[in-house]
This record gives sequence, structure tokens and C-alpha cells, in this order.
Amino acid sequence: MIACLTIPGFELRAALRSRPHLARRAAALAPLPGREPLLGPVTAAAEAAGVKPGMRLGEALATCPSLVLVEQDPAGADDEWEAIVRRLEDSGFAVESAGLGTAYFQTDGVERLYGGVKAALQRALASVGAGWDARVGAARRRFAALAAASVARSGQVLVVADGDDARDFLAPLPLTLLPLEPERRQELEELGVRRVGQLAALPGAAVAERLGRDGRTAWNLAQGRGPRVVEGRRPPAELVERLEFPESVANELTLRRAFAVLVDRLLARPDRDGRFLRKIALVARLAGGGSWRRTVTLRDPTAERDRVRAALGPKLAELPAPVVRLTIEAVELTESRGQQLALVAPEGEELDVRLREGLRQARASAGGGAVCTVVEIAPWSRLPEQRALLVPKDA
Repeated sequence: MIACLTIPGFELRAALRSRPHLARRAAALAPLPGREPLLGPVTAAAEAAGVKPGMRLGEALATCPSLVLVEQDPAGADDEWEAIVRRLEDSGFAVESAGLGTAYFQTDGVERLYGGVKAALQRALASVGAGWDARVGAARRRFAALAAASVARSGQVLVVADGDDARDFLAPLPLTLLPLEPERRQELEELGVRRVGQLAALPGAAVAERLGRDGRTAWNLAQGRGPRVVEGRRPPAELVERLEFPESVANELTLRRAFAVLVDRLLARPDRDGRFLRKIALVARLAGGGSWRRTVTLRDPTAERDRVRAALGPKLAELPAPVVRLTIEAVELTESRGQQLALVAPEGEELDVRLREGLRQARASAGGGAVCTVVEIAPWSRLPEQRALLVPKDA
């Protein structure tokens, strides 16, 4: 049996952990600086006042002048979600995280331990803890489990049988549960298709022809099909280095020096055990409250100081406010402790290395558009200027 655990509005709930008195007031998660002014999740009081998630900020304030905007705390939300996932893993579940507030796991390995499917699911709910209003749905397939969790009440466990029962359960649910682009969903609604069952009743070939591959996938899910497997996550790396500032810092030079110190500390950690960094994150606690987080996945795992600085250092320019704490995390490490070298170097490899280095130096000195390649776009054109286009060369 596949189970899906969901916590609606998780980012808002995580941001309100330090301000619980706002949970009973009309509050909404504020948009990030520089992004489109659309609200995130809202509290029950805000929803009763007419404020909805995704509403424009000006419209929401006109609808509810007493609306409280809660600043986003992405680093705090990540920490809270990581703690929840680890409590689930401590209870014996192999968890696959599908984003903040949504996790999948299978109950087959722990049903005998807890005395049945429902008892195992109740154990999962208890592992989440109080104050999150979690709910769990279970079925033989992932999408049916997600649908069951989406309609379950707070603290409820809902189990859906397989076969015709699953299709009957999915039929009256809205199309918003399906992985469709908003344009595709709007197109279906204009055709009068507003429920999962209405989509399942259409011919699969016609849906695929009209909506493409995504439409075919959504149609299969509406039919009660879909994957039956959950892939438990790999244990995360626990290498973290942080630096507290005595007062808020906004000077870029100071931040870069602090960042360099954190990188040196991280690479010098003995528990890294010679493994390479595959995924790293830079986290900042902002002076006015809230947090900031940027994650980078390295194309080639490395433990070289300069490469780590070059990959993560430019993110410091995106900081929206002064910083009181700077943290660097090794999110994922490689299992190997070295690189496999070739016994015989391929012919021409040395020349390729020199060419790439020359291109890198030319771009560094003259800009990204200094080295270009000619790409034909309209060789039949009578105008020479329209036959080809100069495109910056990547490597």
C-alpha cells in the first residue's frame, strides 16, 4: 500500500511557528521580493474574509484591509520539513519527499510491526507532531493516494481500494489534482471537462492528440492507473558550517570573506572523509526576519575550493537584505572518494583542453559574447544578413 502525507499551506505554517498568535488572524504568506505580487497560502480566517491563495496583493488588501503579511522563511521551512521526514524515517518508513508538505511512503514493511495498514498510517500521523494539521491517504497507486490525502480532513486517515472503487473515488474530484499546465486545464474547462471522471470518460487517443504527452499522462491517472513504486530518499549529508555576525552585514566584501571562510571550514571537516560535494546550499538569516536560501548542483562533483567558490559565490549578489547569519550546507556528497582516470588519454584530448581554456580566458577578458559560432538559419535567403546568426559559443 502506498501512502501520501500532506500538510496544506506548509510554508505558511512553518513561518508561523515563531508567531503562533497569527494563526487565528487573517494572515497570508507574502510574495518573495522581486517576484510577481501573488499571495501564498492563507489562514482560515483570511479565507473566510474572501482572501484566496494566488490572489494579487493589492486585491487581497482591498478585500481584507486587516490582512497580515507573513514574510517567507524558506530556510526555516526546509529545516522543519527535514525534521518531519526524519521522524517518519525513525518510525520505519522509507520516505520519498515530493516537495515541502508532501511525502510518499509504503506501508508493506511495517504493517506487521504496527498491526495493520491503518495502525501504520496512524503512527505516521503521530510522527509528524501536533500543530501541522497533517492528513494521510493510502491506495495501491501514487495518484490515488495523493487524491485521498487531498480530500481527507485534518488528522484523518483515508484508504482507497484498488480497481473500480479507485476510479469511482477519483471521478468527482477536480482537475487541479492532475499534473496539467494551467493553459491545458483552462482548455479542458472551456470544453466542459471539469472533473477527473469526465476526463477519464474521453477517448485516450483524442486526449493525447489534443493535449500531447502531458494530457495522456493525466488521462492515465484519471483512469486510476499510474506508478505503484515509492523510492525512499538517500540519507542527507549533515555537514553544516555557519557564521554569526555581531550586527547585520550588507557589505559585499565582508560577505564574500565570510563565505570564503565557511567554504574552507566545510572542506576541512574530517567527517567529509574525502568525499566530493555534489550539491551545496547557501543560507542566510536576514536582519528583518525571514531567511534566504540558494541551492546549486555541481555538474562535476568536486572538493576544490576555487570551484566551490565560483559555483556558489555569485549567489551572494542576490541577497535581498542585510544578513545576521550566513550558513553553508553540503546537501549531498558522493559515495566515492576519488576520480577514475583513463589508462591511456584519448587522442586529441590535450588539444581540447587547451581550446576550452583559451575560450574561457577570452570570455573572462572580453565578455560572454567575445567568442561566437556561425549558425545557419535561412541559407535560402537572398539577404546575406538573414542567412546566418552569430551565437555565443559555450565551450
